[in-house]
Formats: sequence, structure tokens, C-alpha cells
Amino acid sequence: MSLLTVTNLEKAYASPEGLQNRIINVPHFEIDAGKQIALRGSSGAGKTTFLNLIAGILQADRGHIVVAGEEMTALPESGRDGLRARHIGYIFQTFNLLAGYTALENVMLGMMFGKGIDTNFAQHLLERVGLGDRMQYRPSQLSVGQQQRVAVARAVANRPRLVLADEPTGNLDYHHANEAVTLIREICHENNAALLIVSHDSGVLGQFEDAKDFAQVNCV
Repeated sequence: MSLLTVTNLEKAYASPEGLQNRIINVPHFEIDAGKQIALRGSSGAGKTTFLNLIAGILQADRGHIVVAGEEMTALPESGRDGLRARHIGYIFQTFNLLAGYTALENVMLGMMFGKGIDTNFAQHLLERVGLGDRMQYRPSQLSVGQQQRVAVARAVANRPRLVLADEPTGNLDYHHANEAVTLIREICHENNAALLIVSHDSGVLGQFEDAKDFAQVNCV
């Protein structure tokens, strides 16, 4: 059964000359519950825009996005925020951790607008990603790899049905990149979440049985 269904999705941006530059044109895309899919594409191909549309961060120009039976594209911004809080976790390329908060507090922030704060589960997630002894550290006191693990824990803190990962290894070397993707896949599997990851890293994509070119999905 499809957890995510995208149909006839379009998004365009205005050029400096005032022309409409269509960056997203996805006739059909879907992910079943628990499925893990990787999309590969170069920088500027529209991968981040695609994820932001699915997450409801951006509003589509036309088309439909249905997540867990709820129509994302029919909702106002507040409604899209609520749907995202209930069903979607997001691992950003730049992690987006709050500098003034501890690792534990950053993970708990991922629960704030979802199903409620569960400190024990937040602690469990940090222990699971190998940061049980770093819970009270702030991002500046953590390595890049450790910050990424906090971001992974935060993404599943609201027990989402779907996790989106935007170039999650872009700031990591080859060894740590493979470790990070393995961790993301395991965490999603353990928490019964589907995973959609976008990347230009062939080493990352090699870990997925279902990996396809974004150009096959996005017909611009």
C-alpha cells in the first residue's frame, strides 16, 4: 500500500528576466510503507525542491501529494506543518541543529509538534546512534559526524511514517558517509519508517536496491 503518492506535481521559479523556470515536473511517484528508495542527481537538478514539496515546506504550483492518506497540497501552510509533524521526519543537508540547545533538547524539539514529548524515547534514540555520553553537549561541542547523528535521531523522534534525507552525507568523508547511511537505514527500519534519500554520491546509492536517476522521476 502506498504511503506517499505524488501525481502531476509541478513547481516553477521566476528567473531574473521574469520568465517561469519549471524545475519540478513529476507525473507519478510513490513509496510503499517501509520502503527505502534513493534518488541520484546532480546539484541543481531539483532534488531538494522535490523533498521540500513532499514535506510541505514549499507549496506546489499544481499537482497532488498524498502522505499517509492525507492530501498535503490541499492544505494551508499551518495544515502542512501539522501533517509534517505527524507523519514526516527530515534529515537536512546542513543538519539544522539549534546551537543553544543540547543534543537531547534538539532531539526533543523533533517531538514538540508531533505526538508529544517523550524524554525516555529521545534518550533511547541518542543511545542508539552512539551518543549516550553526549546528550548534554551542544552542537559546537560535537564533531560533524556526531552532529549528523543527532539530526538522524531528531528525524525519527516523532515516530514518522516517512523520513526524507537531503544529501545527508554531503559534509562527511567516504568512510563516515557509508556509516551514516547504514545508520539512517537501520534507524528507519527499526522504527517502521519509509525512507526517501536524495544524493549525488554513488557510494551512498550503492547501498540501495531501489536507486534511480532523478531524471527518470522529474521530467523537465
